[in-house]
Amino acid sequence: MYKRLPPLNSLKSFESAARHLSFTKAADELFVTQAAVSHQIKLLEDFLGVELFKRKNRALELTEFGQAYFVDINKILRKLNEATEKLFILKNDPHLSIGVPQTFGIQWLVPHLSEFNRLHPKIEVRLKGLDQDEGLLNKEIDLAIYYGKGNWQNLQVDRLGKENLLILASPELLAKNPIHCKEDLKFHTLIHTHTRDNWRAMADYLALDELNILQGPLFSHTFMALQAAIHGQGIVLSNRLLALQEIEQGSLKVVFPTDLPDPKSFYVVNHLDRLDDEQIQAFRHWIINAIKNEENE
Repeated sequence: MYKRLPPLNSLKSFESAARHLSFTKAADELFVTQAAVSHQIKLLEDFLGVELFKRKNRALELTEFGQAYFVDINKILRKLNEATEKLFILKNDPHLSIGVPQTFGIQWLVPHLSEFNRLHPKIEVRLKGLDQDEGLLNKEIDLAIYYGKGNWQNLQVDRLGKENLLILASPELLAKNPIHCKEDLKFHTLIHTHTRDNWRAMADYLALDELNILQGPLFSHTFMALQAAIHGQGIVLSNRLLALQEIEQGSLKVVFPTDLPDPKSFYVVNHLDRLDDEQIQAFRHWIINAIKNEENE
């Protein structure tokens, strides 16, 4: 691939000479001698097997081939220059890109991010909310938050706490249809996220064989399911971290406590070749301790 690429110096000399229609002005622009420009043009013409310029006394004109080639080369060199400038800007503008599941970003990370910014004002954080919970690490992402079982290979992995599943409902719904014991759950619409697996596990945990887990709406994101519960459309299961705002604000209440662990947890992860990256390690240290301190309150 790319076997027929001409030398870059020859292209630069040709583009400048064609733009100015002058070897002398091209030499001045490129900080080389006129002879050097002429030599590079000759190399390019030999490489291409065509004449690019007509030399008439002191005048310089592009041939038909030269004109067509100049139009394309001019565009390519401008694009190459833009790409290079963009890279220099990126190099001189350090930032920390974090891939985060949308619900975790909305419910926990964004509300707490001001504390990290206060502690590390020189680190510019850029959040990228993504639908999937895993596989967020790519060339544009420095570290990510995963929601899973923690069995990822070739990554630095730390769990952000272990949570139980909470049964949540709006105060208005509970006022109309109270839940005094586990059997009362049978008289409520169940709200599901992703799958019906968590409610199936809860039914087994509570030994509620009569609980119809096949009824109730299914949402693709936890924040949608929480909103449905806030609006009295049913009762929902959630990891505490994802419902923390709603619980603190009183828009959702814990129906009754359970000790059923969430089968998944949130983890902060990054590639093993970034272990010495100070920005990544600063964020890891902050988020691990921030969630740990909340659990101890």
